[in-house]
Amino acid sequence: MPKHPVHGRIDGPLVMIGFGSIGKGTLPLIERHFEFDKSRFVVIDPVDKDRKLLDERGIRFIHDGLTRQNYRKLLTPLLTAGGGQGFCVNVSVDTSSLDIMELCNELGVLYVDTVNEPWTGFYYDTKLPQAARTNYALREATMKAKRARKPGSNTAVSCCGANPGMVSWFVKRALLNVAGDLKLKFKDPVTREEWAQLAKKLGVKGIHIAERDTQRAKQPKPMGTFVNTWSIEGFVSEGLQPSELGWGTHEKWMPANGRKHKTGCQAAIYLEQPGANTRVRSWTPTAQSQYGFLVTHNESISIADYYTVRKGAKAVYRPTCHYAYHPCNDAVLSLHEMFGRAGQKQDTLHILDENEIVDGIDELGVLLYGHKKNAYWFGSQLSIDETREIAPYQNATGMQVTSAVLAGMVWALENPRAGIVEADEMDFRRCLEVQMPYLGPMVGTYTDWTPLTGRPGLFKEDIDKRDPWQFRNVLVR
Repeated sequence: MPKHPVHGRIDGPLVMIGFGSIGKGTLPLIERHFEFDKSRFVVIDPVDKDRKLLDERGIRFIHDGLTRQNYRKLLTPLLTAGGGQGFCVNVSVDTSSLDIMELCNELGVLYVDTVNEPWTGFYYDTKLPQAARTNYALREATMKAKRARKPGSNTAVSCCGANPGMVSWFVKRALLNVAGDLKLKFKDPVTREEWAQLAKKLGVKGIHIAERDTQRAKQPKPMGTFVNTWSIEGFVSEGLQPSELGWGTHEKWMPANGRKHKTGCQAAIYLEQPGANTRVRSWTPTAQSQYGFLVTHNESISIADYYTVRKGAKAVYRPTCHYAYHPCNDAVLSLHEMFGRAGQKQDTLHILDENEIVDGIDELGVLLYGHKKNAYWFGSQLSIDETREIAPYQNATGMQVTSAVLAGMVWALENPRAGIVEADEMDFRRCLEVQMPYLGPMVGTYTDWTPLTGRPGLFKEDIDKRDPWQFRNVLVR
């Protein structure tokens, strides 16, 4: 058996909220890479179908769900038991990330999550205006809490999965790669302002979080079942939120149903239509040109915000940034079926585990476009076969998430007084150093593809031929 490096010691209680596909996959990585007191390791989840993995290890399981009413009463004794600095790993759905991370700060506990999650009901509240149901609104609330924190508060790593999370580290690596290939003279960036100036100097107009999941199940998707390779509740929730994207300063056109926000950082817009029913043109190495879904994600906003260059209050440079996601084929069929039912998800939900998948990879990376070399994709091409060899209880999609959680935990232990941080603000080199053994082949490749490649075809199109990288050309209308 390979010897895995121990990255640190958790000297207080360890509480994992959620034990779905990501929780299960995170478990063996925690066991491999941290020293901790197993008697103070507790997992909380309202579903107990996989508790046998915990029972056989002697890890305590609480069969319950956190709510706005009970989270303080339930978590406080668990996070403070036995002294030392505790660690809360939140990989759940329908729990308020902000409320839990603020409780952790009060208790002196470190915190990490994979998504900025609200309490149950937020995503489907028809009484809320569309702007209030966005990830922009959720992030603004978290950034307000970040600004209110006193310097040196306990570290809470917000949105540290594959995406959001890992892809922000990919952006920095890709920027340095392109700058080196262009033989650009620059000082290695350290601050946010220096990173933004580098992106501007390179002429990067935008960034797609460009993903293609080619994992195939042994059995075809049954009618009436939503099949996916990761959390279906999480995917459906974000897929029914308004489509969102970081809005670049080079954009000349906005869709008729596009809307700006009236408050906050102003780095993003939203469309008055669901993200999982919004298609965009993008590119990955395996699929080449493809359609993806413009599903809202925190990184679409945080990356655009992080790389904004301002002159006074005015943004003089900002890249467009958004997700361009082609999930596994079964998930695409599931979405078509769901939207055919007016957005009502199927009664049966099924996440493909590592034993049900016959082959395929999750090709997840960032496509930086608009610079002198046109477009550059950098990312992970992790296969299901390699995943099985590396770690148990997960498919390729899950491992890209769980390994990012691992990196976020390591960074928090090494930087315990950083307050609330997003992945964009973390040491990308250290995080990728921790995560790299779990990512499979890492690929960086240029392409001459643009959203205008092969267009117009047989039908007249409303396109901007002068600038291929306008969102007008990316959006499928």
